[in-house]
Amino acid sequence: MLPPPPPLQVTMQDNRNGMMSFPPPISRDRVIWEFPKCYTPEASLQMKKDWDSQAKEACKDRAARHQPWDRQKMSKVVVVGDLNVGKTCLINRFCKDVFERDYKATIGVDFEIERFEISGVPFSLQIWDTAGQEKFKCIASAYYRGAQIVVTVFDMADIKSLDHTRQWLDEAMRENEPGSCFIFLVGTKTDLLPCEERQRTERDAIRIATEMHAEFWAVSAKTGENVQGFFFRVAALAFEKCMLRDMENGVPARIGYGDSIRSDCANLEEAANQNMKKNCC
Repeated sequence: MLPPPPPLQVTMQDNRNGMMSFPPPISRDRVIWEFPKCYTPEASLQMKKDWDSQAKEACKDRAARHQPWDRQKMSKVVVVGDLNVGKTCLINRFCKDVFERDYKATIGVDFEIERFEISGVPFSLQIWDTAGQEKFKCIASAYYRGAQIVVTVFDMADIKSLDHTRQWLDEAMRENEPGSCFIFLVGTKTDLLPCEERQRTERDAIRIATEMHAEFWAVSAKTGENVQGFFFRVAALAFEKCMLRDMENGVPARIGYGDSIRSDCANLEEAANQNMKKNCC
């Protein structure tokens, strides 16, 4: 049984001198001002070219006031798909700018925290990398709960992995309310396909993405093609939804079902333990 994930500390903390300290400055290559474009209009969640007007005004207000709790604003991303489709490579290319041809399969779950500044407001993605092996499903499924974004990944060079994306999406959505998540269908390893074969696969993927109510992207973790554009798109859509929900509720956005980053991890730990007792010996 895997140990529960540690509580995530991305808020203000006391330093040794008793003063409040903040996280380090956000990297310049994680600053988003313009609304990111989609990969292809044929499979886009939103065709608009700018932020929602209400969210834009709220960003201007919060950027001027520098609300401390804005540093807790975060959305949860779960990445699912078959074994060896490139989920970990995709995440590592964006978060660490590395590509490892030889890697060890993910055991259970892993996660990364990626910090952005979007329209002047701090924002983070909590990206959960889940195992594609059948024996780890009883562990990984507990971590699907409370997602704002579900990313279903397939290998562009393995058409069977595309057929399996529907099943992965169904399993992820069993732990979430209908209509509560942005859904993305991502084809990896585009560098392995000749042009004509890539076009055929993309047509099939766009058709399935439409059925899944998902937005399709084709990427390569090896070359970096479209990787940053994809994650920027994910971050922008999640951020805007978070802002609009804030205005509707009048409270800081939450991660999943918790009232804070810490409580969300506690809920995940409890859910994982319950799932282990129910499904595993």
